Amino acid sequence: MSSRMDAEKTRASAWFRTLRDEIVAAFEGLEDKLTTAPAPAGRFEVSETKRASDDGSDAGGGLMSVMRGGRVFEKVGVNVSTVHGTLGDAAQKAMAARGVPGVAENPAFWASGISLVAHMQNPHAPAVHMNTRMFWTPSAWWFGGGSDLNPCIEYEEDTAHFHATQKRHLDPHGDDLYPALKSWADEYFYIPHRKRARGVGGIFMDDRNSGDWEADFALTQDIGRAFLPAFLPLTERRMGAEWSEADKNTQLIHRGLYAEYNLVYDRGTKFGLATGHDANAVLMSLPPLAKWV
Repeated sequence: MSSRMDAEKTRASAWFRTLRDEIVAAFEGLEDKLTTAPAPAGRFEVSETKRASDDGSDAGGGLMSVMRGGRVFEKVGVNVSTVHGTLGDAAQKAMAARGVPGVAENPAFWASGISLVAHMQNPHAPAVHMNTRMFWTPSAWWFGGGSDLNPCIEYEEDTAHFHATQKRHLDPHGDDLYPALKSWADEYFYIPHRKRARGVGGIFMDDRNSGDWEADFALTQDIGRAFLPAFLPLTERRMGAEWSEADKNTQLIHRGLYAEYNLVYDRGTKFGLATGHDANAVLMSLPPLAKWV
């Protein structure tokens, strides 16, 4: 492993942690803004996570930050981790199927990233998902990530703002990038057995390796930087709106879609569990309550 790649991995890991800190502070700030709710302002509970290794050696870990029962957020998790080790057979096959070279010959890996899922108290406020990550093996490296909006009650102006903000952050990297990543998200976040999308889309990329690490890292950073300006104004607009029991019922049924997708199709969930990462951190994305008809 080159010293240059060591430095790049350190930079990526540090940036994911910085983004985590900014988001946690912003979300706690939203809790403080909603003063009309009877519940106390929510705060994140932070715990360390560890990746389980077969031989008991240090395999890395991270921070799991979860807020439950807040004024704005019914449940939100913001996790960051940096892990390493050896890919198991199932993970090797999954990597090889995606065209990652050399994993059978040398299954060592390193991965770092941030993962966020927010489920809201108010049914008018949209749920949201975001992640960015870097993955490395001795034969390859790549970036991935994106964010997508999951309202149970859709407002066209909210959807338009979310997408426009992401486009504005991606356009400096090429005019063709936002349409490509939007289409990728539309395909990736589709639920085949329901024949519908789980939300109103966003952007998504994986296996990003243009050959220029700096350019790909800059793109990944801008995907992360787009998140707060895309999401916070929507939450501020909707978090104090009046809602009915019928609205709450609609929200709980919509959350069922989210749970189904994450348990059946989500690549990150499958990879995290297959590689021995903390199961509670991996499954943090699941909603606190959901309903099926």
